Amino acid sequence: MTRQKTVEQLEIRAMTIDDLAAVFHLGEELFTSEFSQSMYRTWDEYEITTLFNSDNELCIVAEFAGEVIGFALGTTVEKNNSAWKYGYLVWIGVRPGTQKCGAGDKLFTEIKQRMLDQGVRMIVIDTDADNKGGIRFFKKQGFGNTQKHVYMTLNLSREQKKRKKD
Repeated sequence: MTRQKTVEQLEIRAMTIDDLAAVFHLGEELFTSEFSQSMYRTWDEYEITTLFNSDNELCIVAEFAGEVIGFALGTTVEKNNSAWKYGYLVWIGVRPGTQKCGAGDKLFTEIKQRMLDQGVRMIVIDTDADNKGGIRFFKKQGFGNTQKHVYMTLNLSREQKKRKKD
């Protein structure tokens, strides 16, 4: 099957309530603790349901042959004392083995257009510094101004174990 035929068969559409389970399970496959051990956002059912209930027009899926193979979930943010409206692309993912069919590009193009239609002036994303594929993808989409952040963690379970011993 040629790439062109594959791309033509790919449908980008609004996520429906019937897609929630498929998106959740695909996210479980993609966003594991091995993916990013220091992620401050964790993939769980509340991520999907909260975004779907609050910003469902920014929840989209990529479907191929009746199967959800990718998704993009976003939201908008308006800051006090700022004329700008920001778009935040919270999650984007494509099933392993299908990334080369153009689903990621099409998902991003669609969510970007939806954000533009809502008056967004800047889209923000974040990803792990070790996510080379993700960084390459976002640079290809036109993102720049890469900034490094420091995230620190404190494992409270160790503190609880110490207290139990004392």
